[in-house]
Amino acid sequence: MKRWNPRRILAVILAGWCLAACASLPAVDPDKTKEAAAAVPVVKSVNGTLPESRAKALLSKRWAKNTLDLKAQAALEEAATGVPLIAGNQARLLFDGPQTMAEMMKAIEGAKNHINFETYIFDQDEMGDRFADLLIAKQKAGVTVNVIYDSVGTLLTPQSFFDRMRAAGIHMIAYNPVNPAKVRGNGWKVNNRDHRKMLIVDGRIGFTGGINISDTYSKSSPFRSKSRPRSEKDVGWRDTHVRIEGPAVQAMQWLFIQHWTGQDADDLRDADYFPTPVIAGDKLMRVLGSEPGGRYEIYKAMLLAIQEAKKSIHITCAYFVPDEQTLQALIGAAKRGVDVRIVLPSVSDSGMVFHAGRAFYDRLLEAGVQIYELKLAVLHAKTMVIDGVWSTVGSANIDRRSFQHNAEVNVIILGGAFGKEMEIAFREDVKNSNQVTLTRWRDRPLLDRMKEFASKVWDYWL
Repeated sequence: MKRWNPRRILAVILAGWCLAACASLPAVDPDKTKEAAAAVPVVKSVNGTLPESRAKALLSKRWAKNTLDLKAQAALEEAATGVPLIAGNQARLLFDGPQTMAEMMKAIEGAKNHINFETYIFDQDEMGDRFADLLIAKQKAGVTVNVIYDSVGTLLTPQSFFDRMRAAGIHMIAYNPVNPAKVRGNGWKVNNRDHRKMLIVDGRIGFTGGINISDTYSKSSPFRSKSRPRSEKDVGWRDTHVRIEGPAVQAMQWLFIQHWTGQDADDLRDADYFPTPVIAGDKLMRVLGSEPGGRYEIYKAMLLAIQEAKKSIHITCAYFVPDEQTLQALIGAAKRGVDVRIVLPSVSDSGMVFHAGRAFYDRLLEAGVQIYELKLAVLHAKTMVIDGVWSTVGSANIDRRSFQHNAEVNVIILGGAFGKEMEIAFREDVKNSNQVTLTRWRDRPLLDRMKEFASKVWDYWL
């Protein structure tokens, strides 16, 4: 049974009020981008920008024949996004709610100076209360706590829940208030939402990905589970987060501070937000934070990677309603022999998005794209791994709401070691999914076709 998400429905209604015409995403031409790309991309480390020779050495390792050229891809992304690579990081994949929440709470408990937290959904339930109580305890212990929460994502959360945290001294902002009377100086932009999920502790540990604060994450999905639950009631949502240490955390910190000041908010309390960075590992990454109507950094990076793929494109996506350019890029990759596989939901918290995404299945399947639908668990992860060496984890879905109207955060991590972990996770999701074949798909019920047609009419606003 497909669920209908009241937050999504409200966003559609508000979008209809606020938009007179549909804005468009930028054209992404890899050939033109190559003309603007530098020979060697900028790579920053704890000691500043690396010399070209050192940056080239990091990116010029020999990969298997016909796989993505990381140096060239990194230069393309930099030309398109203007965001440099950052060396010297540690990145650890986290799966589902219990594991991720345990790691985030452990980091919060260890905080000595400050905690910056940004989320779309912050529910008042058992999980939300535990998280709020921990933040309150750290604030009372002298740690500076700052929280940004989205006003649509928390529409169903009682105001008293946030008032309790404010009363304890936590500094809080409701992003782009639904109530225009609460807007402070930057205009009523209710269609623009903060869909980011970021936790930054002491400027040294960062978390990002798809996980919100809600009881939907109190249980694990069947992912890597020894037992196989039999119904939806026994499983939690399937999601992916990443824990980061190293200088890339400073880039996440800047994104948080820019968002805070962009809301015409009070000044952040004094804290050591940018401690001296240290080398934490060998991961090379790019931190992309997009803004509504901005430079579309995440969209451009994803599209370029898809267009340049040589061997494989493996996507796990919660809300998949691609624009025509992304659709053509996936179809084009499949037709040139790239192994394009996508894991999508079979159970969704948003029925309209679910059916709008399915409206694209026929064209994708006909071109040779393999589609799988995850069984039992609600899929909420947003990940992609290309040629086994280019990976991204974050909050952005493959839909126009994410790319045009939401503030999002994705990290791109280059290299085969992390890519291998991503591939293992992808294969696990495929194992827990049913494959959709073209023959079976074209035999689907008329009612499903009608739902797809009706939902696709609204796909821009979903």
